[in-house]
Amino acid sequence: MSLDQIAELAAKKPTQRMSGAQRREEILVAARTVFAERGYAASTDEVARAAGVSQPYVVRLFGTKRELFLEAYKVASGQIIEALTAVPAGPDAAVRMGDAYIGLLADRDLLRMVMHGFIAGADEEVGRVARHTLGEAFRLFQERSGEDEQAARLFVAQGMLINVLLAVDAPAHAGEDAGLDALVQCVQDDIADRRTA
Repeated sequence: MSLDQIAELAAKKPTQRMSGAQRREEILVAARTVFAERGYAASTDEVARAAGVSQPYVVRLFGTKRELFLEAYKVASGQIIEALTAVPAGPDAAVRMGDAYIGLLADRDLLRMVMHGFIAGADEEVGRVARHTLGEAFRLFQERSGEDEQAARLFVAQGMLINVLLAVDAPAHAGEDAGLDALVQCVQDDIADRRTA
């Protein structure tokens, strides 16, 4: 080995091993992507491959597929509640909460993971998280904005409509269905009007 090769090796930083917590987080990120794409039908083996680990390792960390799904769903739902909670109470809270929610939807995997959680809501624990997420969105909107129940219901309903439109990738299919095009335009106009109000 030449002196240059030895110097090159010495200059390279040693590869750091991931901690268990870092590996767990990496698996949860992979799980979100896989479950967002395939729903609860996805397997722990698919998640393991996406995370670059073995399937037995995933099972050792999370137990069952149900527990892995539930944990990934809790993280996604928690992000929504955290974003809404971060908006301070005040006269512009309604607009800011809408903006906070719309900002989250840029992460399509987050959106689709949450939608799959609503679908899997027949499972008692998944359903509990789904119900809490909806209830907290409603409660936080009223608390932060000072608006009435009707306005809070419309906020949650609008969020769900946006979720569904993005889940079916409606904006990418413009021109296929006149009714859907009109609905997408109506939602986009509402968002634009809200931001300029």
